[in-house]
Amino acid sequence: MNYESLKRLLKTEDAMAVFARLYGLKTEGYSKQMTRYTQLVKCHEELYNNENSLCIISSPGRSEIIGNHTDHNKGCVLAAAINVDTLAVVAKRNDTTVNIYSEGYDPVKIDLQDLKPVPQEAGTSAALVRGVAARMQELKYIIGGFDAVVTSDVLSGSGMSSSAAFEVMCVAVLDKLYNGFSIPAIEKAKISQYAENNYFMKPSGLMDQMASAVGGLVAIDFKNDEPLVDPISYSFADKGYALAVVAPGGSHDDLTDEYAAIPKDMFDVATYFKEDCLRKVRKEQVLQSINELRSATSDRAILRSLHFFNENERVLQAVEALKSDDIDAFIDALNASGISSKTMLQNVFVAGYDSQPLALSQAIAAEVLAGTGASRVHGGGFAGTTLHLVPLDKKEAFKQEMESAFGNVACRFIDVRPDGACVAFG
Repeated sequence: MNYESLKRLLKTEDAMAVFARLYGLKTEGYSKQMTRYTQLVKCHEELYNNENSLCIISSPGRSEIIGNHTDHNKGCVLAAAINVDTLAVVAKRNDTTVNIYSEGYDPVKIDLQDLKPVPQEAGTSAALVRGVAARMQELKYIIGGFDAVVTSDVLSGSGMSSSAAFEVMCVAVLDKLYNGFSIPAIEKAKISQYAENNYFMKPSGLMDQMASAVGGLVAIDFKNDEPLVDPISYSFADKGYALAVVAPGGSHDDLTDEYAAIPKDMFDVATYFKEDCLRKVRKEQVLQSINELRSATSDRAILRSLHFFNENERVLQAVEALKSDDIDAFIDALNASGISSKTMLQNVFVAGYDSQPLALSQAIAAEVLAGTGASRVHGGGFAGTTLHLVPLDKKEAFKQEMESAFGNVACRFIDVRPDGACVAFG
């Protein structure tokens, strides 16, 4: 496929069907995506003029529906790929150089002949590319150079996991160009997490990457090395609700230490019982050892471990509620998760900061929803976003109140996307 044929394809009914599937759009939204894709193709042509295996890769953001900070201790989550994505137009090179021009970021240029971690790259896109390639090479997949132009509406610090979307996109690019798009989704997620943990140097669990790689609404159990993935078909709209993500200001990009303290606290409790994660510990053991744990760890670590056990149960309750079509029980689980994250996990406030956007977002939501729907912290916490299940007849009022408080683009209604990282065209 060359540039002109790709640009023509983006104006066809087949392209409209792709847009509808990936973004859940109605007719009036197709032109926005057509323009977005076309501009990216034109940018690639201007920068590289390389049509070798030309294609477009889409990697979705994710929403953590329930299961706050459980994945890193081999717990359970309910997550979804959503209709925002990191989008790349890519072409194969005949050498080992990777060039990435990403809107809003410094250009990335690395040579895949050198795949050792570079300490000064920690926290950068280059680290993720290098880490993904290194892990793929270790696993005997083929890697090679490529030219890419990238854009994303999975905004950094938005709570929709921009880093996971980018990592999974990188795996998908190398998979498509060099491996026939043959790497299983779970393997894509693990490769991505490896890059984030060992090159980007952020201690993430596997949930973000799994949701982005697998797609759809999925219950995931991380108890074993091979996660159990249970796809769930459910329409919140059919039950009279919409999912909303609110960005009340602030970013967790500079709060890595706060984020890292959560798994550390949980690991400390597990270590007391000579285990490597909380999933191997029973809640009763913790309750029976409070005095000893207060000396060996901290009150906060104990509270966070109790959140872990209870949150695992809430995930199971929420999944069962969806499968039995009990929306009220599902709402109860979401609201209980929000309370537990605030009071036990303690990732709604940042100690010493007067700014408390997540708490304020939930307080405003409580006023608007008035006992209906649900609200909880979304993702890592501390800053970022909140998640809400909003009755359809309150959508407009909810959006108006949130954007009056936090700005014109603070509230976004999201849809579950059926596909994980995919080859959109090519």
